[in-house]
Amino acid sequence: MVDKSEKFSWFVRLGYMARGLTYMLLGYLALETGSGEASEGSTGVFDMLQEVPLGTPLLWVIAIGMLGYAAYKYLSGFANIYNRNDDIEGGLKRIGDVASGVAHTFLAFAAYQFATGTKSSGGDGTQERASTVLSYDLGGVVLGVIGLGFLVGGLMQAKKAYDLGFMKRISGRAPHWVCHIGRAGHAARAVVFAIIGWSLMQGAWFSSSSQVKGLGEAIVSLRDMGVVYTLVAIGLVMFGLFSFITSRYRVIPHLTSGSMKPDVPGRH
Repeated sequence: MVDKSEKFSWFVRLGYMARGLTYMLLGYLALETGSGEASEGSTGVFDMLQEVPLGTPLLWVIAIGMLGYAAYKYLSGFANIYNRNDDIEGGLKRIGDVASGVAHTFLAFAAYQFATGTKSSGGDGTQERASTVLSYDLGGVVLGVIGLGFLVGGLMQAKKAYDLGFMKRISGRAPHWVCHIGRAGHAARAVVFAIIGWSLMQGAWFSSSSQVKGLGEAIVSLRDMGVVYTLVAIGLVMFGLFSFITSRYRVIPHLTSGSMKPDVPGRH
């Protein structure tokens, strides 16, 4: 299974590249268009790519890469390839991995739709999905739990930005300066995740999907805060650049052993 594991590793690295490209373009849209295409989140990014040279091949790369990243997260959650402890913290991290897998599966499908020309601009569908959840019994509870998960995720992103925890699975061969752009990127994601989480909690409390914000709407909600909006947009570009660069240096578990050896670089 060694060959298959190596191929899967490259599949995952393509996923990190796809995530990086998406975040870089989203931050760029936020800086260039303000409340325009940026409000549509990843849909705005994919719509933009439809209009540029080589955009369709890039959409196919993103679709395949996002699918690889989703598979990686499913394995992390269900197969526990990182050997997380069987405690509350380990369980929550595995649940978070599965949730990330679901989110990136949706992104992969959206990129596929744009690549094949079966979808164009028209919002990222966040409120529609929230409305569907609310239509079920206990839908408000489910939405609230998801919102709480995003709030916790925001706190974890902030913690990683503070203590450079995101570097523990990056090879020591990575350029020393990636920790700086990674810190800016994780700080920006902390802000955005907190906004999304709070909007989901509000949607659950008021049983209204109109309260719910997706990634793009969360960014645009900061537009009246001037420098904060600009810093978050730049931070998202930095997170994308961090993901793109470290796709080469990410330490990925070998699937035959189910274990890994993190290579923690120095804290520069």
